[in-house]
Amino acid sequence: MSGFAGVDVGGGGIRVRVESGGRIAHGEDSAAVPRAGGRVDLDRLATRIATVIENAAWAHDGHAGGDGAATPEWFAAMAVGVTGLPGLVREPETLWHALRKRFGLDALAVAGDTVTTHVGALGFRPGVVVAAGTGVITLGTDLDRVWNQSDGWGHLLGDHGSGAWIGRRGLQAALRAHDGRTGGSPALLERLTARFGHPLDLVALVYESASPAHHLASFAPSVADAARAGDPVARGIWDEAGRQLGQTAVAAATGLEPVFSWGGRLFDAADLLMKPFQSTVRDLLPVARFRPPQGTSADGALALARAAAGGEVLARHPYLYVFR
Repeated sequence: MSGFAGVDVGGGGIRVRVESGGRIAHGEDSAAVPRAGGRVDLDRLATRIATVIENAAWAHDGHAGGDGAATPEWFAAMAVGVTGLPGLVREPETLWHALRKRFGLDALAVAGDTVTTHVGALGFRPGVVVAAGTGVITLGTDLDRVWNQSDGWGHLLGDHGSGAWIGRRGLQAALRAHDGRTGGSPALLERLTARFGHPLDLVALVYESASPAHHLASFAPSVADAARAGDPVARGIWDEAGRQLGQTAVAAATGLEPVFSWGGRLFDAADLLMKPFQSTVRDLLPVARFRPPQGTSADGALALARAAAGGEVLARHPYLYVFR
């Protein structure tokens, strides 16, 4: 076994990096993370992770996948960055038991996705990294004794500036327009009905869902479209999201050099988010320095897998588990 696999499990699905023979393959599953009783369902998650990895590995080796070919068992180590750890993830060894047998692993690292996003962005260097997708969590660390977390409290209690937060604010503005209340946005109402149908259909979808944050965040691209089309309400939502992320970033910088980076799919809308984000950080911390991310959370997970195989891991982190 000589290969490595890195897995990013976020609110928007599963992304993997598979490395073997100097080549890297990619895989993705965009369905919502499986949950049971509000927590991440690790048994179901392990099955989905294995499927994405196998498909990526088969494609890497020139197979179509799903054709009865044997499971590729050539991973020395694997790392999984998972959303919700530790609060919504219990017994991470469940992943070890499921994936070790399936892939013959020598080592598995399981960490919060904020750790893999940090490693992907800064490559094991100190600093602050904002991880923003469906949710948002920020990690500021010197990789030794300082481990500052800011936000990451979920769509009901926090995640200010996240995809779910933007989607929820956009849907609220659309519903205000539907009701005829002030502060509404007809442009967002038009996009709500195009995506979800009647507002009552949206209500049933969100409140009956096992993952309401996933549905809320799915509207964030529509809020972005409206903002780019000139809707002032939508643009205001994205401006405020950037400010919220900037405040979260500075809160995690205590005791560290003022180096900031970012990760997560929300920053794909850099034209809407980056200016208010960076301006807020600089207003609060004028000496701040920004470094564009060198990779994604999946890239960070792959780097963490290599480190786990060599016995070099961030052992001081309170939410990083290494199984051998």
